[in-house]
Amino acid sequence: MTVADGFVGIGLPEKEQLAKRIRAVCGTGGTVKEGRIEIQGDHRETVAKVLSEAGFRPVMAGG
Repeated sequence: MTVADGFVGIGLPEKEQLAKRIRAVCGTGGTVKEGRIEIQGDHRETVAKVLSEAGFRPVMAGG
């Protein structure tokens, strides 16, 4: 699972839209849960790219 969290300045509707875009690009399922975006599978690079294109500065953590 790939998790994106720590968003500042956006609400749930914006996270839902962002999650929808990430799911489409990754071709997999996912959800917004407790303020974080959870995507099925290891899609760190793809999620980071989508977040960068959306104006965020992603930081990778974990292994």
